[in-house]
Amino acid sequence: MRALISVYDKAGVADFAGRLAGLGWEIVASGGTAAHLEEHGIEVTRVESLTGFAELLGHRVVTLHPAVHGGILARRDLERDLADLEAHGIEPFDLVCVNLYPFDREPSVELIDIGGPSLIRGAAKNYEHVAAVSSPEQYGDMLAEIDREGSISLETRRRLAADAFAMTARYEQSIAQWFAGRLELAYGENPHQQAWFAGDPAAIGEQLHGKALSYNNLNDLSAARGLLAELAGPACVIVKHANPCGAALGATIEDAYAAALASDPVSAYGGVVALNHPVSATLAGRLAEQFVEVLSAPGYEDISTLQTKPSLRILRGGEAGSGLHYRSALGGLLVQEPDVGSDELELVCGELSDDDRADLLFAWTVCKHVTSNAIVLAKAGRTIGIGAGQMSRVDAVRIALEKAREHGHELAGAVMASDAFFPFADGPKFALDAGVRAIVQPGGSKRDDEVIEAVREAGAAMVFTGRRHFRH
Repeated sequence: MRALISVYDKAGVADFAGRLAGLGWEIVASGGTAAHLEEHGIEVTRVESLTGFAELLGHRVVTLHPAVHGGILARRDLERDLADLEAHGIEPFDLVCVNLYPFDREPSVELIDIGGPSLIRGAAKNYEHVAAVSSPEQYGDMLAEIDREGSISLETRRRLAADAFAMTARYEQSIAQWFAGRLELAYGENPHQQAWFAGDPAAIGEQLHGKALSYNNLNDLSAARGLLAELAGPACVIVKHANPCGAALGATIEDAYAAALASDPVSAYGGVVALNHPVSATLAGRLAEQFVEVLSAPGYEDISTLQTKPSLRILRGGEAGSGLHYRSALGGLLVQEPDVGSDELELVCGELSDDDRADLLFAWTVCKHVTSNAIVLAKAGRTIGIGAGQMSRVDAVRIALEKAREHGHELAGAVMASDAFFPFADGPKFALDAGVRAIVQPGGSKRDDEVIEAVREAGAAMVFTGRRHFRH
């Protein structure tokens, strides 16, 4: 048996090739892959020994040769194909293992892979005779089947071919979109509206699984990543309709997800979940139990559990977005600088513990990413109630308190953040009566003294930041 291996992402490939070699397979590899395998003590036949050519044109031409592609595309059940192999001294391949240059992460002309897609597409086309392995996540299953059966079944090879063509299709699409400067989406805010993403598709990240992304998916994803980028340590943000319905810090990413979900599990149904640490197998199992529209994380320990959810859009990597912010208005564009930077907390009444101050900073950070008028209740590094997008600030307070009570959160000792000043003392009084012990707000109202006095009478603390954070 004979395997051709040519990979950019070398995670796990030495173990994969070593196991195949231990089972008696010949390993053929190109350039950097060959060097990597040799460093791990694996005997390798280099591609240039088949082709008679070293790498050409600065690595642009490596595997594009009949001695390689003839061995991949030959049909073993056709005498004329076998005769061609014999006439030219070409040996067939039984497995081709390829992954591609990371064009989606670093789009440039030199990261447009030519040889890699040709190899994997050739193997997938000839799936009746060749296994096309296109992802490190497939290595374990392939080795297990070879160990168990002695070969790779036709059914498995057909499934691998489907995965390979899906991978190269996504790859080619990302290149086409980069050249065109836009990404066509499934639809806009509503299914009858056509929509595009006019920007660098690499910012979205690599889609590993699920349905096509929609306008609303990307709008919510942008909101989730924007908040997540401001949180330090293991953190999770769950967004629904462009507003966080749960955000939390945790000792582990599993703890952060559990706390964010518990904030408002009803609203989290069908939301976008963004995590700043890789997803463990344990967390993948928990996520698979929920209805999630989009999942964004730096990586995945075991994606197979999540792939049992056919509609779940799984993204790896991507960016929070930076630079100027744009919004259409009156047939033109409103353009503004991003709302970035931290604010100083000025204690105007009461006393704060270190835990109070940490919760106030957390609530203030989350509040900046909630649609105005915005109120955020937090406790122990997690949101417990959010009031968003209200015309009246006091209504936003009522909604946040109702949300906290609805989901059984203890309000005594919680903190509250308001994205703009309180024009009257009524909103703070509702929160203080419920047990809130510290409030952060910009200040600047004509009635600041009344608000401060209400907080002082309740024996609570008030912090001013001097800067509001409207979000519309």
